[in-house]
Amino acid sequence: MTEEIEEARKRMIQKRFGGATTSTGGKGSVRRKKKVATRSSAAQSDAKLSTTLKKLNATNIPGIEEVNFFKEDGKVIHFKNPKVQAAIAANTYIISGPSETKPLQELLPNIVSQLGVDNLAQLQQMTGAGGMGAQPSIAEGNEDDDDDDVPDLVEGNFEEVSEEK
Repeated sequence: MTEEIEEARKRMIQKRFGGATTSTGGKGSVRRKKKVATRSSAAQSDAKLSTTLKKLNATNIPGIEEVNFFKEDGKVIHFKNPKVQAAIAANTYIISGPSETKPLQELLPNIVSQLGVDNLAQLQQMTGAGGMGAQPSIAEGNEDDDDDDVPDLVEGNFEEVSEEK
C-alpha cells in the first residue's frame, strides 16, 4: 500500500504543480519585496540642490561669458561660459560649470579691469619681485597712459590764464 500512496502523491503533485517539485510564485508563496534602485550620491546632491534653488526662486542670468574668483594665494578660479543663477532676495549667486584654477599671471592682460585693491597690491609685489617676466611692462604701460591723459595743473586763477591766450 505504501507504493500506491506514493504513486498517488506523485500524480497529485503533477496535477497541481505541473510536475515541478519547486515552485516560484502562485498561491501560498512569499511576496518578493520591490528592489529600490539606488541613486548615486552625486545625483542625490544634485536633486537636493535643484530643489533648494527652486525654493529660493533662483533665476538664470543669460549672456555671461566668464566668471573669475580671486583667491588669497594669488590664484584665480576661472569659469568659461558658466551657468549663472541669482536669488536676489536671499543675496545668493550660483555659478556652475567647468572651472580651471590658474595663476593670476596667466590671465593678466585681459583681467586687469577686474582686479580689486588687494589683487593690485599683489600684482605690484609680484612685479617688484620680478616674478612675471615681460607682462609687468604691459600692465605698467597702461598705468603710464592714464597719466598722459590728465593735463598739468596751472598755478593761479584759471580765468586769468584763459584771457591771456
